[in-house]
Amino acid sequence: MSEVLLEVTGLKKYFPIKAGFLRKTVGHVKAVDGVSFTINAGETLGIVGESGCGKSTTGRMIMRVLDPTEGQIRFEGRDIARIPASSLRKLRRDFQMIFQDPHSSLNGKMTVRELIAEPFVIHGLVSKTDIDREVCRLLETVGLREADRFRHPHEFSGGQRQRISIARALALNPKLIVADEAVSALDVSIQSQILNLMVELKHQYHLSYMFISHNLAVVKHISDRVGVMYLGTMVELASTQSLFRKPLHPYTEALLSAAPQPKRNVIQERIVLEGDVPSPAKPPSGCPFHTRCPKAFDRCAIERPALKEVAEGHQVACLLY
Repeated sequence: MSEVLLEVTGLKKYFPIKAGFLRKTVGHVKAVDGVSFTINAGETLGIVGESGCGKSTTGRMIMRVLDPTEGQIRFEGRDIARIPASSLRKLRRDFQMIFQDPHSSLNGKMTVRELIAEPFVIHGLVSKTDIDREVCRLLETVGLREADRFRHPHEFSGGQRQRISIARALALNPKLIVADEAVSALDVSIQSQILNLMVELKHQYHLSYMFISHNLAVVKHISDRVGVMYLGTMVELASTQSLFRKPLHPYTEALLSAAPQPKRNVIQERIVLEGDVPSPAKPPSGCPFHTRCPKAFDRCAIERPALKEVAEGHQVACLLY
């Protein structure tokens, strides 16, 4: 059995809503509302869901870019949800992030050498004489040339810029990488190259990934397990094979029915959800999905289902089970 690298329990992030001349708090936007999951060493956990469901906010809390309102984030058994900045700085070597847009996440005024060398300089892990050697090694690892280290980000294509971002994330030899829509800004042909590179690096560096995406095909390709989020909650969590073969939550069924089928002569009935996604500032009572669920019954409007295991390794938050 794999060792648990990251354990998230009851994670919440509420953003205050201010109003009036005195800017009093009149409510909260519940961006993430009680999410729990684990990531094992060497595992890729995919997180999917509609825009605004809390995927990116969850990733940013794990990175401690955002402070959680409630909940625990245990990294190798240590709760990092509220540790001081001095201790957090040392831990940041072990978890890094790849952002959606490599153009805005890379400082255009810095050369590639300066961008990749920056983690070494901040943490003092590599001597000045060895920095060039390490930068060249990382560039070669992600499929770029040594000479590229003297160029600036704007001189590269989108795929090449994302390779630079990956090289920078690898600099400190992390154990966990949070990839937030890491390929969504790239052309489809380039997406496959970056995904294959990430899979190769996973095995080469014994990495774990939290891969956030709205693209089901991408998540299916790269993930060992998949978590489905809706309105700030985790509604289903299972192995990739189990979830795509037999989804249990009505929301997951609707998501999969909307995905195009690459196989010829495969006709899949489309599940069309009625109504709009409720506002996270005023989420519905009971099950968050019951206002749009085609299988909802009276109890769904009253009782909020907990995420529980209904089959081996398959968890779902639904009163049907």
